[in-house]
Amino acid sequence: MSLRSVVLGGLVSAALLSAMPAHAAGDAAAGAALVKARCQMCHVLNKGQKPTALAPNLNGVVGRKAGSTSDFALYSPALKGSNIVWTPAKLDTFLQAPGKLVPGTKMVISVADAKDRANIVAFLASNK
Repeated sequence: MSLRSVVLGGLVSAALLSAMPAHAAGDAAAGAALVKARCQMCHVLNKGQKPTALAPNLNGVVGRKAGSTSDFALYSPALKGSNIVWTPAKLDTFLQAPGKLVPGTKMVISVADAKDRANIVAFLASNK
């Protein structure tokens, strides 16, 4: 194998990998059902809806800084100080193990299944 073919193969592989999303794409409709079943006991989802006493409104969460909504006062100091901006990849990591990403968070519910997380994140990304 020539050096040229090795370099060319490496460039093609790098181009393909950079075009792939950082996380698995999910199904927003399936995610809506999961959010309704698993998340809405604590969170609300509609724009302008007052958050519950337990958790903030998740409408528009993708792109928002963690712990930053002004209408929810009970964020943990750990989450407020995390400087996280909620991207789909960051939400996936958080949902897998909230306390691992943000030690001291009040969020105790995790989602072990990668497909379920991808679906939930797809829904949250579409919920603007």
